[in-house]
Amino acid sequence: MSDAVARAAAHPGLLASLEPLLREWLPRQRWFAGKGRPVTGFSLVAATELLPPGGSSALLHLLVRAHQPEIPAQGGTAHPGDCYQLLTGVRETLPPRLAPALIGRPQEGPLAGRAVYEGLSDPRASAVLLEAIRARARIGRLRFEGDARQPIREGLVPRRMTSEQSNSSVVYGDTFVFKLLRRIVPGTHPDLELPLALAHEGCPRVPPPAGWLLADPDGPGEAYVLGVLQPYVRGATDGWELALHELAKSEDFTPKARALGRATAEVHGALALALPTVTLEQHRLRLLAEGMTERLDTAAGAVPALRPYAPGLRSAFRALAGLAAEGRTWTAQRIHGDLHLGQCLHSPSGAWSLIDFEGEPSKPLAERRMPQPTLRDIAGMLRSFDYAAHSVNPPATRWADACRAAYCSGYAEVAGRDPRTEPVLLRAYETDKAVYEVLYEARHRPDWLPVPLAAIRRLAAGAAA
Repeated sequence: MSDAVARAAAHPGLLASLEPLLREWLPRQRWFAGKGRPVTGFSLVAATELLPPGGSSALLHLLVRAHQPEIPAQGGTAHPGDCYQLLTGVRETLPPRLAPALIGRPQEGPLAGRAVYEGLSDPRASAVLLEAIRARARIGRLRFEGDARQPIREGLVPRRMTSEQSNSSVVYGDTFVFKLLRRIVPGTHPDLELPLALAHEGCPRVPPPAGWLLADPDGPGEAYVLGVLQPYVRGATDGWELALHELAKSEDFTPKARALGRATAEVHGALALALPTVTLEQHRLRLLAEGMTERLDTAAGAVPALRPYAPGLRSAFRALAGLAAEGRTWTAQRIHGDLHLGQCLHSPSGAWSLIDFEGEPSKPLAERRMPQPTLRDIAGMLRSFDYAAHSVNPPATRWADACRAAYCSGYAEVAGRDPRTEPVLLRAYETDKAVYEVLYEARHRPDWLPVPLAAIRRLAAGAAA
């Protein structure tokens, strides 16, 4: 099997044999960014054989570009030609436990008749990744690297995490978690860059990277970051699940919200020390307000329920532009970029950790790496408390208000400034986030649309006032 798969990785007909299977399988994956548009073809960026122990199975690492009709960048979905990372297992016979992972059986080509399946679902296959990082291996264009200060012992049993969205993760022996990035772009990736910078500053709020996977380009250019290995926070509960649990029990969440505010401020402070900060002056702030207004116009054109509130929402953005015209400035720095309760882990000791520094995957990498005011992260968390409160019936608005206030107070305890003392910029960011949520829910989860619309009504009324 191994020799056959090695030949398959280099075979010119490999992609042609897999294409009919990928056309069906790839758009069904939650992490596929181009939903709603047909796939018109594929091109193979790279194929590498990763050889597991024994000879009963094999694993192909594929970087595949999916071609789709072009859409405007503001649509929030993929650009044409997005590159995806696939770990493709190959077996003569697929055991019943792996049946749900089956991609299909190619009818022709170098893998004809064999079972091709999602490799991360196979513990034997996913163990290859950890062993390669442990050995600091170089396989073809793939480089497995790591932090020598975090030794990786042999024999850690892998299990795939089921709560997956834009990427896929495997836990190894409750010691490490490996996040495999699915949509791949060249360049410095914030999900590796920022945790490394925070580790250098000694920030305890973010698990330090223990290893990472890179792919070298064919010619001149920046490497692709393909995955990051970090310590697994044992017994931790993500903030969203914890908030819902305590809401259901009518328990007071404000102490945890205050502690989360302190943790957020600690991360922001460490990032400001580790990486450059800039000053946003009139021109940049005007562009920021214009971008928010454009996103509102796009969303209102797509979601009729948003249109009655558009004038009030625009006034929030006009207020920001007005401060810019008066000469007001703000400091911008690297931030999390997509902060919400689900990006936070609460450990049994009571400590909070922040994870997933990828930023919003729909945005270009260069945009995600731009310095921004910390209030953008804070607005995202305030919206997350509101989401949790509206997940119960009737909505727990007092719970949300108390958590939002506690979070801001906790942030102020560490940062020395309360986010609520910057009401114009905070409201603009919260409004921009709510508009994004309306468009997302209208497209993907219509039943959830009342949640952001409730915030839209509040924000529109407040901005108009």
